[in-house]
Amino acid sequence: MFKIAVLASGGGTDFQSIIDGVESGYLENCSIEMLISDRPGIHAIERAKKHGIENKVLDSKVYGAGLSDEILKLLHGKVDLIVCAGWLSILQGKLISEFKNKIINIHPSLIPSFCGDGMYGIKVHESAVKKGVKVSGCTVHFIDSGTDSGPIIFQKAVPVYFEDTAGDLQKRILKEEHRALPRVIKLVSQNKVSVIQGRVKIGK
Repeated sequence: MFKIAVLASGGGTDFQSIIDGVESGYLENCSIEMLISDRPGIHAIERAKKHGIENKVLDSKVYGAGLSDEILKLLHGKVDLIVCAGWLSILQGKLISEFKNKIINIHPSLIPSFCGDGMYGIKVHESAVKKGVKVSGCTVHFIDSGTDSGPIIFQKAVPVYFEDTAGDLQKRILKEEHRALPRVIKLVSQNKVSVIQGRVKIGK
């Protein structure tokens, strides 16, 4: 069984896409072992409870810079992949090295555009609309010691229309996020993803 832990900071719609992938059989031989949230009271926790998934709250206001170490204590030797699904805290330290190329994140833009420090949530889409780009999208990438700088696994583009608000663009991209994240998890679970000199190769 390919074991997954999910990290989430909000409503958990990306988390739900993983749950749906497991329960539908699309993510065969995969199990969600735990949800970890960095703040109490978020809806992602309710999703975990509804589907019988163990959940832990590691409040970022309590743990601060030690948050990544606490996550490592919970997950070391217990899961094959960590999935950041709407996770806002920065991961660092031994967690990154112990889970090298085993932590993935989904970002709501086509990296390297509109990413890095301070670029998260609706801010990403506000920046894209303000800049007037004609295409945006989502990126699934491995996490490394930087911010949104790890090897890119998969990207999906969507059009940006002149009339779009940031909210319009967010909804359009979110639909693609919900397809992209289970797709990448499936590829990783099938050992079809390899990192070669900082670039990702997808096997057949």
